[in-house]
Amino acid sequence: MRSRVTLADVAKRAGVNVSTVSRSLNQETAGQVSKATVKKIRKIADEMQYSPNTVARGLRTRKSMTIGVIVPDLTNPIFPPIVRGVDSVLFSRGYSALVVNTDNSAEIENALFDSLMERQVDGLIIATGHTERSMIAKYHNQGVKAVLVNREASGVPFPSVIGDDAAGIAAALEHLAALGHKKVLHLAGPTVLSTASVRSIAFTNTAKRLGLTTKIIKATALSVSAGEIAMNKFLEANPKSVTAVLAGNDLLALGVFHALRKHGLRAPQDISVIGFNNMPFSEDFSPSLTTVSAPHFEMGVESARLLINQIEGKVTSPRKITLPVTLVVRESSGPVPKR
Repeated sequence: MRSRVTLADVAKRAGVNVSTVSRSLNQETAGQVSKATVKKIRKIADEMQYSPNTVARGLRTRKSMTIGVIVPDLTNPIFPPIVRGVDSVLFSRGYSALVVNTDNSAEIENALFDSLMERQVDGLIIATGHTERSMIAKYHNQGVKAVLVNREASGVPFPSVIGDDAAGIAAALEHLAALGHKKVLHLAGPTVLSTASVRSIAFTNTAKRLGLTTKIIKATALSVSAGEIAMNKFLEANPKSVTAVLAGNDLLALGVFHALRKHGLRAPQDISVIGFNNMPFSEDFSPSLTTVSAPHFEMGVESARLLINQIEGKVTSPRKITLPVTLVVRESSGPVPKR
């Protein structure tokens, strides 16, 4: 069996010492070596098919070199880009991700947390949006290094990386107001989810500022079927009471489309529809969906950077990073219909 290529092997072929090879192959320390040398050593390492010995590094640094990534629903299109952003940073720093899915269940999340701790992960990136503080407090009380992504810290001093949801909701409502809409429905997600709560509050505040007449209904989940069920019930009880719907996410907005068709209505001719997140394929809907685009990949990148800095002792105080969002105007929003 072919023996594993070591740093010493790479150093011998490159004609440098082992420490120079180590610094050149480490993204954090490569700046201590000339660019020409780094390029040469990395080329040789690739040719020799060198790969870091993670186990040996872990023994040396007393780290497992693994990070637990806790997500609530891998079928929700926003989470794969977040995980990809996380992984892009972890890979370059020699870490691996263990991704677990909670199905939005507090019980499952607790069990998965215990499982990750048994595997001695070096830290957690938590994308679950449940507003219950006890689980997050449990992580903090146990001394776990963690970063929250796509949600607020809920009073627990963990760093967090979020999109500017309030600004996104404001931009969407301002767009509708500019089109002449005065009666707008907000189809919100469950209030136990922090993002749903933030967006609902922003909707109420912005609508008041703009002088809009509004209604808020809540879906039981952030899913297409839950959005369709909630919108069907609303249309049956309140026909023609609103001219626009701002959904809590794109999946709910797709459910709104289904409900409108069932009731013989069209977007935007009868009711304008706006989503949130700009998930893949939203521009391929019929009509294409006006939505708020959030930088999910970048959120993953920043959360991983914050966590690695914590693990390596480079951050001493909590930080909150809020990334900008943008309104993407497509076909599903239009002028207020004449009735």
